[in-house]
Amino acid sequence: MLQLNRLLWRSIEVVLVALIAVMFLMVFGNVILRYAFSSGIEFSEELSRFAFVWLTFIGAAAVAHDGAHLNVEIFVASVSSKSRLLLLILSDAVVLLCSVLFLSGTWKSLGINATNYAPITGISYAWIYGIGLFSGGAIALITMMRLIRALTGRLHKEELDRFAGVFTDDEVGAIRSHTE
Repeated sequence: MLQLNRLLWRSIEVVLVALIAVMFLMVFGNVILRYAFSSGIEFSEELSRFAFVWLTFIGAAAVAHDGAHLNVEIFVASVSSKSRLLLLILSDAVVLLCSVLFLSGTWKSLGINATNYAPITGISYAWIYGIGLFSGGAIALITMMRLIRALTGRLHKEELDRFAGVFTDDEVGAIRSHTE
């Protein structure tokens, strides 16, 4: 099961890299065509916009999986472990509520916009609004699983420390190696 989970998230990272590459190629290629040959690919801007939306929403789910969304850790790091756990539970409850509201709004927007089409490519806007179902659903599921672990006492100390911004020496070394 753990291998399948790793394979899934590794595949999602590959999709994110592919989306960035596609965006780069379309935008850069279009710039070259416009300035060097006074032409361009009409659908390039529209498809790169679609790719950017997908990149943003899929990336949000990947970041939630890694527990790397922005946190205000200065307060959480200064309280006891029991208080940290309470803050994590409250934070996850709010994130779960927001995810459910986001999913509900996405579902309504998807129904409204499914019959609207992009002007150049003719692609249904369901492809834009539909990615919110993946993102909101993934974030809700990730948050719900951590919330269940926290409420049942199965939350690992490392997860609670990461929530508070307290990292092990190995994690600090990994962060430094990625930024250098």
